[in-house]
Amino acid sequence: MLAIGAACAAIAVACGARASTGASGAFPAAAAPVGADSITGVEWVRVAMSSGGMLSAAVARPAGAGPHPVLVILHGTHGFAREYVALARDLAREAGVVAIAACWFAGRRGAGVELVTPIECPEAPPMPSTGMTPEALAVVDALIDAARALPGVRADRVALLGHSRGSVAAVHYALERGSDSQGAGRGLRAVVLNSGAYPPELVARAAALSVPVLLLHGTADGPQEGGSEMTTVARARAFEATLVAARKVVEVEYFEDARHSALLYNADQRARSVRRAADFLRRQGIE
Repeated sequence: MLAIGAACAAIAVACGARASTGASGAFPAAAAPVGADSITGVEWVRVAMSSGGMLSAAVARPAGAGPHPVLVILHGTHGFAREYVALARDLAREAGVVAIAACWFAGRRGAGVELVTPIECPEAPPMPSTGMTPEALAVVDALIDAARALPGVRADRVALLGHSRGSVAAVHYALERGSDSQGAGRGLRAVVLNSGAYPPELVARAAALSVPVLLLHGTADGPQEGGSEMTTVARARAFEATLVAARKVVEVEYFEDARHSALLYNADQRARSVRRAADFLRRQGIE
């Protein structure tokens, strides 16, 4: 996995060193990926992986000088898309966070592909078999370290939001890195899981989570729109029940009759999800 120092060094190579003018400095802007050149309201950065590959990420900033908390957004199996950049802009505005929508793997597949507007990032690592692999953990390590190194952010106020496969990667990261005992400043403050997959092995480990969790899930989730038997509402409720039984901090919102990818095309659900996530993050000290 990527060490902290290696990740920070990789950022300096990919994004450039901070300005040496005595001011706060900033990473020079990277070119927008193919399919994203017309997107406004964000800056683009590139993060080099020590194991090879380059991650592209859109950074949306809230109003005000900061420093601000930071939220990293992980997309689902349908791949990186303009909809995630729009979500980052919404969350930056509503939650007062620096929101980073990151392409954490290259490619896309599944029934949900036709529901998003792709942004290609061929230099990213290949899609991991699940979000619980060492390769997935190394990518999220690099993104979190990059997020903490950006100018104008609170490195001690970090949260994750994941959709589908991205939610599995977020939970896995929280399990492996969520505790402050993993190292100074590396502990997460919160995790938001949208349309997550909850296989038995993940549910079995839920009681070990040390960070507050918000579950956003449709009651009609399932194999349609890129979901699976592991994303049904019954699986989400099992995960919730395990957290409740273990007296963990967990909040939930179930969207009636919503399918797996509704967040990305249903304007009402997206607005409700953004408001709920913003309120949750503020109450967990992400403000």
